[in-house]
Amino acid sequence: MNKLVKLLLPLISLTLLIACSEQQQQQQQVVLQAQAIESSDECHLCGMLISNFSGPKGELYRKDRGETVHKFCSTRDMFSFYLDPENKRNVTSIYVHDMSKMPWDEPNDGYFVDARVAWFVVGSSKTGAMGKTLASFSKEGDAKAFSREFGGDVLAFDNVDMSTLM
Repeated sequence: MNKLVKLLLPLISLTLLIACSEQQQQQQQVVLQAQAIESSDECHLCGMLISNFSGPKGELYRKDRGETVHKFCSTRDMFSFYLDPENKRNVTSIYVHDMSKMPWDEPNDGYFVDARVAWFVVGSSKTGAMGKTLASFSKEGDAKAFSREFGGDVLAFDNVDMSTLM
């Protein structure tokens, strides 16, 4: 009986450790959701009032900042910040507006999507807070339709780099 307890104790401990770890990850995922952009929110990169401008916006969380969300007046500013190697390796969650769900001039915070699975149109005739911006979409087909109407190239998240922003 004593041998059985010695064998089961580490197994039970490991099971509890895994369960606690999974619960902690789930709690973190719930906390790190996109947040509404308030009228007083300023762009983390340039300091401009975000709600004063049309076009898609972005938000992200860094693991070293806990629950602090960084909001951006445009997807271009968001990528400019994100693509810095120091920031890139520390970002846990990153969101953009799905522009297929709303008018360009009135982004709706109910339609944020995970930027890592979004599609982006670069070089379109549409502008955002800082001039040229990246139109963001949850579906590649919507990005292609936007590109046909307003010009530009369709890229997946991983294909956006600093040269894309120039």
